[in-house]
Amino acid sequence: MPHGPPEVGVGPWEGPWPEGEEYDAALLAEGDRRNVVDRYRYWTLEAIVADLDTRRHGFHVAIENWQHDFNIGTVVRTANAFLAAEVHIVGNRRWNKRGAMVTDRYQHVRHHPTVADLASYLSGLDVALWGVDNLPGSLPLETTEVPRDVCFLFGQEGPGLSESAREACDATFSIAQFGSTRSINASAAAAIAMHSWVRAHADLSGETAWRG
Repeated sequence: MPHGPPEVGVGPWEGPWPEGEEYDAALLAEGDRRNVVDRYRYWTLEAIVADLDTRRHGFHVAIENWQHDFNIGTVVRTANAFLAAEVHIVGNRRWNKRGAMVTDRYQHVRHHPTVADLASYLSGLDVALWGVDNLPGSLPLETTEVPRDVCFLFGQEGPGLSESAREACDATFSIAQFGSTRSINASAAAAIAMHSWVRAHADLSGETAWRG
């Protein structure tokens, strides 16, 4: 295959089965074709989530969902890749999960009817609420010190942050652009913001970070 192996994952376990309650007997017998890193091959879903919970980072990510934004699934997938504490869906409870590529099973996803509800929840955790949108008066994200405990909030694709979201945020931050377009995709903006936290606070030593 010129662009990778013909199958994702691994086949049935060869040789004596490993011991440990983290292993899934069905996966050991039939193979593990899930999109997970090698350290989690043959593990149960519950065991993977439990292990991730011991290492989750201090940032959260939230996105408004007034028009069933198709970007939410991609945001969830990226949040899983960067090991966000939680993902928050504000507005409509239902969202398109296709872009998540099943990563929502490994990521804590919470729903809040309004931005005020989200702000109240984060206040109880002492987590700052930062809006990310290219608005007049927004501070440049690139030159701002990102706090360890923060939630990045994004608006709908197109209209951006709602008025109620802007009022609820502790501050809003912009991402520098140099071309002709007025904005970048919401999921791309979320990835940039999450990676700004990773660069500032994540442990990049040893085998903590997976790079393929």
